[in-house]
Amino acid sequence: MQENEGKYIPINKGHFELDTIERTEEFNKKMATGWENEYKEYRENWVSLPKTRNIREYPLLVDLELSSACNLKCPMCYTITDDFKKKVKKGFMDFELFKKIIDEISGKVFAIRLSLRGEATLHKNFIDCIKYAKEKGIKEVSTLTHGGNLELEFFEKAVKAGIDWITISIDGVDEEYNKIRKPLKFEDTLRRLKQIKKYKDENNLTKPVIKIQGIWPAIRPNPTKYYETIAPLVDLVSYNPLIDYLRKDSEIVYEENFACPQLYQRVVVGSDGKVMMCSNDEDGEEIVGNAYEDTIYDIWHGEKLNKIRDIHNQPDGFKTMKVCKLCYYPRKMIPDEPAKVGDRDIIVENYINRKQNAGE
Repeated sequence: MQENEGKYIPINKGHFELDTIERTEEFNKKMATGWENEYKEYRENWVSLPKTRNIREYPLLVDLELSSACNLKCPMCYTITDDFKKKVKKGFMDFELFKKIIDEISGKVFAIRLSLRGEATLHKNFIDCIKYAKEKGIKEVSTLTHGGNLELEFFEKAVKAGIDWITISIDGVDEEYNKIRKPLKFEDTLRRLKQIKKYKDENNLTKPVIKIQGIWPAIRPNPTKYYETIAPLVDLVSYNPLIDYLRKDSEIVYEENFACPQLYQRVVVGSDGKVMMCSNDEDGEEIVGNAYEDTIYDIWHGEKLNKIRDIHNQPDGFKTMKVCKLCYYPRKMIPDEPAKVGDRDIIVENYINRKQNAGE
């Protein structure tokens, strides 16, 4: 197919390493351990498919939301809003549905992510889901978590089940963290990280790789302390500029001629089986299928998703869709904030006209 000439196609928008180049390169090598050739193909396709608008037989990644419920109430999170509570029913994915999806995509999809809007580790079959997917040949099983349930015994079970990658959200250190992530306490989170590090070292484990991410406003007061406290315990430290999840911004500046890469990379299945157009459709505004009734293949090649792809191929077509207008992917960023991490100078990119205070 033709190249997406003139299109702005952001890959992995809004995620930045706070780490060194050397550690970032080492992290990527660890991610590929055990499936080096396929990992290379996976990552190359992740970048190339959105540019060529080529629709693979199956998506590269399937997000499986094990839980739409969370036991925290972080001030910057959309799950605390009345709008979200009205539109999204909190619940857990049926294990039989999970197995149905894995049975179909086994050998066809490289990776699954066991998280989306809620806390996946709350699911009673979290460990079983990892084990089932790995036994069926899924190359990479990952999750995003607040880490509150990662006590050593639980972590050991996840490791033995075969989990490959865990991203833990840690917003700042000490009281900054405690304020945002309550009722979790930073000292407890740090203790869990130390136990995980010790367990991995004692067992000579490369995987699961452990990535830490936090919102920049919580890191900003002391980036050096944040990095130097956490980096020795994990594989990678990163940050995200604060996204307008609370829908408070009105003066949004967009990139010109935006086209979304996710439409060629992944399928997102909610805990209720409804398939959203992308991982940033938090309210489930654009449902493109139902995993109980449809196959992932049919949804991926279906009329609804193809229509959305067509809209994104039009000049500024994304602006005709509510979900896309509110999304951070087409939103313009600017490298406007110098900061120091130890003896390293970094430039933080922020979204234009976006307040960088948790809860605003």
